Amino acid sequence: MVNKLSFKFSTFFFDKCKEIARFKTKSLHIMVKYESPSQLKIEEFKTPFLRSLLADNRWVLLSKVVPWDKFASLYLKAMETGTGRPPISPRIVLGALIIKHIESLDDRGTIAIIQENPYMQYFLGLEEFDPNPVFDPSLFVEIRKRIGHEQFDQLNTALIQSSSKSDDQKHNQNPKKKDGDGKPQNKGRLQTDATVADQYITYPTDPGILNQCREKSEGMIDKLYQINGKEGTKPRTYRRNMRKAFLSYSKKKNHTKAEIRKIKHKLLESVNRNLKHIDRLLDSIEEKKSKFPLNFREQKLLWVIRTVFEQQNQMYKQNSNSCPNRIVNIYQPHVRPIPRGKARSKTEFGSKLGVSLDNGYARINTFSWEAYNESTDLKDQVEAYRTLHGHYPELVQVDRIYATRENREWLQEHGIRITAPPLGRPLAKEKQTSYSKNKKRKEAAERNQVEGKFGQGKNGYNLNKIRARLQKTSESWVACIFFIMNLIKYAGDFSLSQLLALYLMIKQIITAKPFDFLEYKKIHINFTSSPDQMKFCLME
Repeated sequence: MVNKLSFKFSTFFFDKCKEIARFKTKSLHIMVKYESPSQLKIEEFKTPFLRSLLADNRWVLLSKVVPWDKFASLYLKAMETGTGRPPISPRIVLGALIIKHIESLDDRGTIAIIQENPYMQYFLGLEEFDPNPVFDPSLFVEIRKRIGHEQFDQLNTALIQSSSKSDDQKHNQNPKKKDGDGKPQNKGRLQTDATVADQYITYPTDPGILNQCREKSEGMIDKLYQINGKEGTKPRTYRRNMRKAFLSYSKKKNHTKAEIRKIKHKLLESVNRNLKHIDRLLDSIEEKKSKFPLNFREQKLLWVIRTVFEQQNQMYKQNSNSCPNRIVNIYQPHVRPIPRGKARSKTEFGSKLGVSLDNGYARINTFSWEAYNESTDLKDQVEAYRTLHGHYPELVQVDRIYATRENREWLQEHGIRITAPPLGRPLAKEKQTSYSKNKKRKEAAERNQVEGKFGQGKNGYNLNKIRARLQKTSESWVACIFFIMNLIKYAGDFSLSQLLALYLMIKQIITAKPFDFLEYKKIHINFTSSPDQMKFCLME
């Protein structure tokens, strides 16, 4: 009897467990919907392309403020006028550069994201969505060669003039705001400073550069020996011993001066021996009246190796750490060390930029690959401001390094104030009001705006990681970043002006006053929409 009851209970318990499991499986199937995508075809995928795109997308708004025509005229001047294949549209070229730096992408990634995004294709001026690449990524190098920092500076100038043209004309033509000679009075503020656009290279050390020269020269010896028909015994380079010695040196975390000098001596002897072998092999090939075996890139690399050896040998003999025109990278011999004295890095490696900030718009006035004193830029930057606006600035906000006696005298002649304390001991009887103290403190603090612009470029657009190798392409890369920062600033001013125009129109409609668009356009030149468009926006 007990066995029958236990059997019935076990059967009942087993059935209940099956029902609970079935319920759990069913509820799980309802809560988590999953279908295998193995049979889904690309043609069956639903896309929203048949609908209209959003008019307030950032690329749609940005396309309205880019100076396309100005860039097209500059770009077409750099093209050859002969016969051949027609070039790519200048709008596609500039649009691709803008997308690349705003999104911080490499060349291949830029073409890929344009290929996938319909808004970006609209930004480039395409009439319909095209799933094919707009151009090959390698074309970016040729584009940077054609468009240097001079062309981008002209685009920056066009943006600055467009944002301040109305105010400048009103100020320069006002007879009440002219001095005794009939010239316009000084107006506006100019902030200037210098920074370094770091190249994306390995931090250079003397043993590291010499070891690179050793390895490249050994590769040239192998190539020349094979071209020469492997005549005689192959030149000895002791590459195994040198590689072992350099690895033993590089694995140590800290190095004494004696250890550094010892490895430099070994590497200098090795590079000098390799250069002699290369010269003998080249002479042997020349005696056979054969074709010169090295191409242009290898010839340039050989010249760089010779120059590096001469510089390092000179510093080794003089026991110094500097020399004129010092090369810090054999692949980018135009890069120089720029001493900055910053807490994070005392020396930076890249191009030094003399930048002026005009009403929030940054402009590169000096582009140098050599270290120089930035105080010599001040006069040219002020004169460039006058050429652009028709009058001198009323105040120059600079660092103390710009406040030299020569610059102070020149600024005083033109009636320009400077945010720097006067030279000499302060007068004991001179008393300043709290208003004048706060004014000077505020004017000096406004100079930090140019530092913020440098931070925007380095943190947001990788101004401190320039990946271009050639000198001209690096200059184009840096100038394009500054143009894009100005373009973002101009787009913000453009949107603000539209909101102001809409607010004034609503206010005048409520007060039953006619909206005089032409008079408002004189006040704010950035607003370019027509009254019909504004009424349409209001109805929307």
